[in-house]
Amino acid sequence: MRFYTQQHRHYCGVDLHARTMYVCILSHAGEILLEKNIRCDPALFLRTIEPYRDDLVVAAECMFTWYWLADLCAREHIPFVLGHALYMKAIHGGKAKNDRIDAHKIAVLLRGGTISQAYVYPPGMRSTRDLLRRRLYLVRKRGQLLAHIQNTHHQCNLPEPTRQIIYKANREGIVEKFQDPSVRKSVEVDFELVAHYDGLIRNLELFLVRSAKQHDPQLFHRLRSVPGIGKILALTLVYEIHDIHRFPRVQDFAS
Repeated sequence: MRFYTQQHRHYCGVDLHARTMYVCILSHAGEILLEKNIRCDPALFLRTIEPYRDDLVVAAECMFTWYWLADLCAREHIPFVLGHALYMKAIHGGKAKNDRIDAHKIAVLLRGGTISQAYVYPPGMRSTRDLLRRRLYLVRKRGQLLAHIQNTHHQCNLPEPTRQIIYKANREGIVEKFQDPSVRKSVEVDFELVAHYDGLIRNLELFLVRSAKQHDPQLFHRLRSVPGIGKILALTLVYEIHDIHRFPRVQDFAS
């Protein structure tokens, strides 16, 4: 766990949502200088913090909406801290909880040097990393369909297929084993969806491999040369690690 401990003149805590953001700015002495709920608008945010831009640091919790705020701060040369959602127990464990309280707690943690940091992934490869994570979602959906087919075998007291039905060539004749027309139709729909997911995942993997070869071709090929590291694991290492130098020790990397 890494904490942000640098000292500043102003500390800005943001409770960020999809359409609104609650802004709390503290002085170096801990005095509340501003508390305001505003729209998630870059120009409005800059106007709000303008009187306190002198030596200001901004912090927000790691939620799905932080990308635009981090990119805005980077363009404006404002230090930005991304709080690790799992470790910010001062927010999640409080009895009283609303936007104003959460924004103030983020600012207090930031000022006290006790806000745990998450990695602010830069925009260059961030969208491709998210696409790789989206692939995992599709693979899990396909796995649920295959599991449903196997469970249907057990419901009908039929022997499981002797070959892995994840491969298209091994699916022939399975639908016909079910006597009930409704059950047969259910399994048929499962296989149609699985075939559709197969095509989506295959095209997605081709796009990801091409992207990895463009972003860092040497790294991708070096990883593929390691025994046990295949295409997907190599992609995961390239996009989830991003910069190996952000891990000062082996233990930090393993964690």
